[in-house]
Amino acid sequence: MLSITDLSVRLAGRLLIDQSSVQITPGSRVGLVGRNGTGKSTLFKVIRGELAAESGSVTLPPRWRVGSLAQEAPDGPESLIAVVLKADLERDALLHEAETAHDPHRIAEIQTRLVDIDAHSAPARAAAILSGLGFSASDQARSCSEFSGGWRMRVALAATLFAAPDLLLLDEPTNYLDLEGTLWLEDHLAHYPRTVIVVSHDRDLLESSVDQILHLERGKLTLYRGSYSSFEEQRAAREMLDAKQLKRQEAERARLQAFVNRFKAKASKARQAQSRVKMLERLKPITALVTDEVHEISFPPPEKTLSPPIIAVDNATVGYDPASPVLSRVTLRIDNDDRIALLGANGNGKSTLVKLLAGKLAPFSGGVTRADKLSIAYFAQHQLDELNVDASAYDHVRKLMGEAPESKIRARAGAIGFSGKAADTPAGKLSGGEKARLLLGLATFFGPNMIILDEPTNHLDIDSRAALAEAINDFPGAVIMVSHDRYLIEACAERLWLVADRTVTTYDGDLDDYRRVVLSARSTEASPRERSNGNGNDKPQRNKGDGRGPLKKRIAEAEAEIARITEIIAKIDTALSLPDIFTRDPKQAAQLSKARANAADALARAEEQWLEASAQFDEASSTA
Repeated sequence: MLSITDLSVRLAGRLLIDQSSVQITPGSRVGLVGRNGTGKSTLFKVIRGELAAESGSVTLPPRWRVGSLAQEAPDGPESLIAVVLKADLERDALLHEAETAHDPHRIAEIQTRLVDIDAHSAPARAAAILSGLGFSASDQARSCSEFSGGWRMRVALAATLFAAPDLLLLDEPTNYLDLEGTLWLEDHLAHYPRTVIVVSHDRDLLESSVDQILHLERGKLTLYRGSYSSFEEQRAAREMLDAKQLKRQEAERARLQAFVNRFKAKASKARQAQSRVKMLERLKPITALVTDEVHEISFPPPEKTLSPPIIAVDNATVGYDPASPVLSRVTLRIDNDDRIALLGANGNGKSTLVKLLAGKLAPFSGGVTRADKLSIAYFAQHQLDELNVDASAYDHVRKLMGEAPESKIRARAGAIGFSGKAADTPAGKLSGGEKARLLLGLATFFGPNMIILDEPTNHLDIDSRAALAEAINDFPGAVIMVSHDRYLIEACAERLWLVADRTVTTYDGDLDDYRRVVLSARSTEASPRERSNGNGNDKPQRNKGDGRGPLKKRIAEAEAEIARITEIIAKIDTALSLPDIFTRDPKQAAQLSKARANAADALARAEEQWLEASAQFDEASSTA
């Protein structure tokens, strides 16, 4: 059990957690929620032992393994599958020891333990996790260094999930995922066999993947049973009850104080007055409800309604290399009030499509017709790094308003959520959510006809995401969305476009249908796909070639695995050949026999992988 007892945590002089206690039973799946800056990530640091508490304690069962997502993405020449397999430290250590062990008794112990932890099925389990997070079989054989930082963080997530710690701590894991990866992760966490605590602002993940909500608010931790919607209902009822109790207490205080004021000077009533004073002192104060107002998000309307369609694409081919286009045969139209969400795994061409729509890419063939005087606002997460860190929100707004009076500049800064002193805070000192709000306000500053939003929710808390959904629905122009946030898509999108198989098609189902398709597809090996190199486009990062390089690597890895398992089998056979092994120690002999059978199965699988890769290599060589 995870026990948090009278915990107080102070960071940079600010009391984040104030004498809070909570008990989390083994096997619980907990969503940790609260406004940005309340101390959720700090609580994780305390649980991991990275930060000392001011007072109180956090205790875990002595043998629990605690796992969390690495802060830095893995990098280097090792293949993705090798990186993930190494995350199981015990398996990795046992396999290395098995290569050098000579004592029959120790060999038996090693092989028995490998059987107990199901070590021989580990490559299949690791491959399934990588596939679920969007890596095809050929991707898994490539080295980490070939992938962008975002994709390597997915590898780090895969390694954390594969290690299956007793306590899994995940802090905003969907920030590195597309919608497809998010849907898979929701399903994986819903079936996680051990204890998990996940910090997330994704309503659907909290709704489908956890069975308890741990709420951090005003320094207090409160545990609610049930999903996120149940938490909202329980919290609303609790706040209503607290409000009634506060009202009754205030009335009682007023009555007692009136008695004291009236009779404290009368000798005949002095004893009763003193009694009322003691009653007042004993009244435990009820914390007054504090409403954390969410700044409204709004987009200025376009000055003029344009004749539809505002964009028409006719049989367009687009990409970065005419010899290898990313999208082909694209035909679509966008009208004034369209709400369109783009579906499709990262690397399929969503970024290429929005760049085509925004006019940042010209088609190789086909046509794109835009309405006269069409204005497009484009928001993408990578633009957060383009803000001037030394300039305030006021400075950024003033740059767009020229010689306008200061009062108007400050009024406009306030309209996008930065009023008073907040308007003068340098962008470098703003939180991720505040930067996102600022960038949204700047991108839509002049009232565009169409807004393109590429993962706009990554740094927004749950209430701010709801405010964004309201802003989208209130905006009279067109909106194109790329988001892993299912709530935002379901709340706003009226049309779904699927970007897959190098083209764009209308998706006629809803997100429940799409979720079933994604989970079904990712339960088997994903089809090969190119990966983005992290610069905001869909250019493949791998070097041009005939595709035989990864196959050579797979063949070499399979050959090394065959040699390793063959050596293990030889050692087991040596131990089994001892003349008195079956009579002297029948239990050990049985363990060795079981270990040999498992090793033989693993050898057969490795040989099948070698044969498959060799056949693919021969086929590629014949067509090269």
